[in-house]
Amino acid sequence: MIMDIVEIQKILPHRYPFLFVDAIVEMERLKSIVGLKNVTVNEAYFQGHFPGAPVMPGVLIIESMAQTGGLLLLQEVPDREKKLLYFAAVDGARFRRPVVPGDQLRVEMKVISWRGDFCKLEGRATVNGQLAAEATLMCKMVDRVPAAQAEKSAK
Repeated sequence: MIMDIVEIQKILPHRYPFLFVDAIVEMERLKSIVGLKNVTVNEAYFQGHFPGAPVMPGVLIIESMAQTGGLLLLQEVPDREKKLLYFAAVDGARFRRPVVPGDQLRVEMKVISWRGDFCKLEGRATVNGQLAAEATLMCKMVDRVPAAQAEKSAK
């Protein structure tokens, strides 16, 4: 394991219940990363998606891909605590099999291009070697606005 949850939380701003990567097992700087998400029945979204037949929502699989890719990108940003990555687009998203409690989602992300504050990544999520989802993600790096400043500008 290259990064455990403690190391991940030093880089990503996400926290429970919206942190969807548990470990990083492979990484090649500026090129690719492989993360793991352990899917457990006590995840809050399973209460309503779907009672008696729990399935991880596809948008959360995409979010797991984004967070894994974000870990790779944020490694290269010296002032990352002052930055956020926002989705700009999701293209070609396909869901091939349900992800259910007990599964371990393996998320593989590859950098396609990175220019300035814009990045394009290609992702695949598998369970036991079977393709669960795939998508191309685009994100934009923005300055993080402190909460007090955000409240002030909203008024």
